[in-house]
Amino acid sequence: MSTESTNLFGALFEAPPARQVVPVLVPLPAPGPYSYAVPEGMHVEPGSIIQVPLGPRQVIGVVWDSQADDKLDPKKLRPITQVFDCPPLSADMRRFIEWVAGYTLSPPGLVARMAIRAPAALEPEPMIEGIRYIGGQPERMTPARSRVLDLVGEEDISWTRAGLAHAAGVSTSVIDGLTQRGLFETVFMPPPPVVARPDPDYAAARIEGPQTEAAAEIVALVRKGGFSSSLIDGVTGSGKTEVYFEAIAETLRQGRQVLILLPEIALTSSFLERFQDRFGAKPGEWHSDLSPRTRERVWRGIVTGEVQVVAGARSALFLPFENLGLIVVDEEHDPAYKQEDRVFYNARDMAVVRARIGDFPIVLVSATPSVESKVNAQAGRYHLLHLPTRFGDAAMPDLHLIDMRRHAPQRGGFLSPVLLRAIGKTIEHGHQSLLFLNRRGYAPLTLCRVCGHRFQCPQCSSWLVEHRFRNQIQCHQCGYHEPTPEACPECGTLDHLVACGPGVERIAEEVEKHFPEARTIVMSSDLLGGVKRLRLELDAIARGDADIVIGTQLVAKGHNFPLMTLVGIIDADLGLANGDPRAAERTFQLLSQVTGRAGRTGLKSHGLLQTYQPQHPVMQAIVSGDPSAFYEREITEREKAILPPFGRLASVIVSAEGRADAELHARGLRAAAPQVSGISVLGPAEAPLALVRGRHRFRLLVHGRRNSDMQGFLQVMMEKGPKIRGSVHVQIDVDPQSFL
Repeated sequence: MSTESTNLFGALFEAPPARQVVPVLVPLPAPGPYSYAVPEGMHVEPGSIIQVPLGPRQVIGVVWDSQADDKLDPKKLRPITQVFDCPPLSADMRRFIEWVAGYTLSPPGLVARMAIRAPAALEPEPMIEGIRYIGGQPERMTPARSRVLDLVGEEDISWTRAGLAHAAGVSTSVIDGLTQRGLFETVFMPPPPVVARPDPDYAAARIEGPQTEAAAEIVALVRKGGFSSSLIDGVTGSGKTEVYFEAIAETLRQGRQVLILLPEIALTSSFLERFQDRFGAKPGEWHSDLSPRTRERVWRGIVTGEVQVVAGARSALFLPFENLGLIVVDEEHDPAYKQEDRVFYNARDMAVVRARIGDFPIVLVSATPSVESKVNAQAGRYHLLHLPTRFGDAAMPDLHLIDMRRHAPQRGGFLSPVLLRAIGKTIEHGHQSLLFLNRRGYAPLTLCRVCGHRFQCPQCSSWLVEHRFRNQIQCHQCGYHEPTPEACPECGTLDHLVACGPGVERIAEEVEKHFPEARTIVMSSDLLGGVKRLRLELDAIARGDADIVIGTQLVAKGHNFPLMTLVGIIDADLGLANGDPRAAERTFQLLSQVTGRAGRTGLKSHGLLQTYQPQHPVMQAIVSGDPSAFYEREITEREKAILPPFGRLASVIVSAEGRADAELHARGLRAAAPQVSGISVLGPAEAPLALVRGRHRFRLLVHGRRNSDMQGFLQVMMEKGPKIRGSVHVQIDVDPQSFL
């Protein structure tokens, strides 16, 4: 047999090359990656975003870093279906996902899912059809055709039909006519960017005095490079935003990307306008109110580096930036940064971790910093930048307490005569008043005067809240609602149902009675129209199209109302009436933020707080204008009780369809808890909200010292505890913010 025939024979019967086996993280609550085979000719690397079969369906996955099992036979493994044409997740991003999963005790696949939650953006956008002028003149020239040809000139530029028509001031039919006559040819162009590129030198910085010094310090840290964490602690209206804008400008000059986290990005249209005034373009937005198509385009632009600045809600922290160089966490104290669904995490704390892993600066910003951030600044872990005065000539509002025991409202009312007089004077001067009550709806409870029946949610252990504007009573835990009844379902008596306590709708009714000529706007997240309506109303308030604004905590989110000179707090004691260890801190922060809406443009302003506890340390701290006394007292109390940041907490919620099942499992977990010095378990006890969506809930609270291995303790407790069966579900929340 010839040599050639031997080689051919060998080639025909040569064994195919061995396929590679790689670990793949799929977006499911699995404890780790699955193994898949890489088909011949396909190239993957750690971080590659791929599609793989999982059961009968195809899912998105990420090639992971862990070592695949060498003993697995690639022939027996299912192969990867597709590799998407997008950059792989960086090593820093993969390390961040693993860190978050380990800290929160969450399945890593669910954490990775937050980074690849725009599957339609994994492939490049298709080219769009356009036209290009190739020369010539039409047989019949019209003024419209002349304008088009004058505009295109001799330059070799491609246009979209609509874009050229708009620029020339003609209809698209004129463009179509010229195309049919052979003056334009069809071309394909890349799609336009989702947002324009911001220019760091577009406008001069609007800073002076203390702001200039703070900006110089923060810019120096950005130029130095590497990880640093800074806290900008400034009173409301002190120019904190303009200061961190300078850090953003320096980062852009370095060619790196910026992430700005905001607690209510969907509502902060004024922030987007301020950003555009400074940088000549708006940032990319990332929040739940975006259309799916916009989210996909923003995600793709972030991955490729086309989108340089993103302003987003907490989920934006998991976007896979191509070259992230700075994170800003505005209103860092805000509870909205805590996610309590599937993966329980605090975006503020995780943002610090991401900056450390990526080795770049992070800036935390607040007029009322969290106790944790205050302690970190005092210990030197955060670089502190303090802005004690407002920008320009603006002064802080004069704050006063209204003792409701001495200045009680009229019978059936909730507004003190002192506050009513102040509102009247404010209207006379042509200024605006803000009345704040952090309670949605008309009344938090409806009961029958005859038999005492209280309207309670059939699925939750909470009262049904009356919403008179919508003629409904509704549960704020699960969303259950029904039409407002006319008769008591217990005794059948008509017209004897009474609303107990006020919500913002009831305050609006009382305001209408006292000031019938005033223009009133009610701001609440559950009113019809959603985010679009809220944005329009915020713009109307800023223009001065309202005399009295009545709102929930939405109005405390950094808005700037030029004509606002009076803020009235309807129930300053409301946040103190629960067992939350952060109740005093939260109340102080919220009331300070709300009263800070007044007088931001230099007008003389006032804040009036209605309270039945005028001697409470929180009330005294707010009106004193010296928050340091409050923080000093709160930090001392936390340190004595070994509460965060001097201790650690974790909440374990056990829920089940049956109360006995939930309690039995919770007691089994308690019995399985290891005996560890410095860590104790409280409970189980029924959660304050013992029934939510038809599920009974028991809670264990794990308390440990700051250096305790909380995650190791919880893992042992879960491993040695009873197996999860039936309807039982266990949620672990490390560093809980809510205790309901």
